[in-house]
Amino acid sequence: MNRSSHTVVIIDDHPLFRKGLSQLLRTIPGFEIVGEAASGRDGLACVLEARPDLLLLDLNMKEMSGLEVLRELRRADLDTRVVMVTVSDAEEDLVAALRAGADGYLLKDMDPESMITALQSAAAGRIVVSDALTHLMAAALRRDPRPASAAAAGLTEQEHRILERIAEGLSNKLIARDLDIAEGTVKVHVKHILRKLELRSRVEAAVWAVGHLRREDKR
Repeated sequence: MNRSSHTVVIIDDHPLFRKGLSQLLRTIPGFEIVGEAASGRDGLACVLEARPDLLLLDLNMKEMSGLEVLRELRRADLDTRVVMVTVSDAEEDLVAALRAGADGYLLKDMDPESMITALQSAAAGRIVVSDALTHLMAAALRRDPRPASAAAAGLTEQEHRILERIAEGLSNKLIARDLDIAEGTVKVHVKHILRKLELRSRVEAAVWAVGHLRREDKR
């Protein structure tokens, strides 16, 4: 395998969509499919064995849902980036997936070109959410009280710098490289940021940062 390639596992109980997504991935240079599964349980076993760079995970599946698979993988502390690929544009599904630790949430009805761009971004370590859904995440955050500013949250300068990069969609690995610090140090800072902002996922932190840090910069 080429060192620059990204290994991928697909879990989806719809064979036609799974085949179509697999064919689409094979048109993108730098992607290698190392596993496919039609159920959450089989898919979980596949991911734990293959330890891919990227998992494309259906949300609604019988017996074991995509959310259950995601939670199991997060407990296993894998580095695999997980992107939900689903038909559901419901706010509660989006919020639940991102709070459970998903790195992205894409709708199945995206056009192929947009899907390719999103998957390339996800593999590069960026957060990806279908454009049609970003307003739902922002609306969910607005309904819950949060600190009004980075200063009110008590963020340190380093945490502020890391939050800015989270807002740009960078992964811990890319943030560590950018700031010349250890990836483990970034993980600790991210945990502190989420606690101080009273959030549960880096995607929520990214949405908060876009809405708050930019306003602070304009003052």
